[in-house]
Amino acid sequence: MRGETQAFPVYPPAMLKPSERIRTAARRSRREPTMAEAAVWTMLRHRRFEAFKFRRQMPIGPYVADFCCPSLKLIIELDGGVHALRTESDARRDQWLTAVAGFTVLRFGNEAILNNPALVFDAVREHAARKP
Repeated sequence: MRGETQAFPVYPPAMLKPSERIRTAARRSRREPTMAEAAVWTMLRHRRFEAFKFRRQMPIGPYVADFCCPSLKLIIELDGGVHALRTESDARRDQWLTAVAGFTVLRFGNEAILNNPALVFDAVREHAARKP
């Protein structure tokens, strides 16, 4: 391997490297998923959904995305009841992820996901169809 260069994904220059605190939070969230996160991850993992590679609890700058598909520049967020109290901080977070990191953020309530998981897949298909 000496002398060879390894190809790394190219991120926008403005994207901040996640802190150790953010990485630790992501690891903890991977170990302790909500019921909705576990249900969605079962359907997304191992490229089960139209061969798109998703990562769960992915650190991006100062935030952790519930599910991220880097090739589609798509983040899926599943919101529990506490998010009703955090609409302003969620809006700032979505704005940063969109403006600085270049992602599209789709948000779904946990109850909606548990009752109809196809919501996520329809939204991802629609997003993918708009991508070149």
